[in-house]
Amino acid sequence: MTADRRLEDLETKCAYLEVTVQELSDVLYRQQQALDLLLAGQQELLRRLAAAAPAAAPPPEAAERPPHY
Repeated sequence: MTADRRLEDLETKCAYLEVTVQELSDVLYRQQQALDLLLAGQQELLRRLAAAAPAAAPPPEAAERPPHY
């Protein structure tokens, strides 16, 4: 195998690796976008739950008072 052929093989492998790295980077970017969207949705649901929780249920003391009070 000549030096030129070895160099050509290395350049080919490098080109394939560059494409693979770019594809992986794109996948990682899309996953991060999806994760950010899910986290924002979770925060919104937690905010809504916190805002609705006090109005949804009366305090436990009021429901458990004996009738003679």
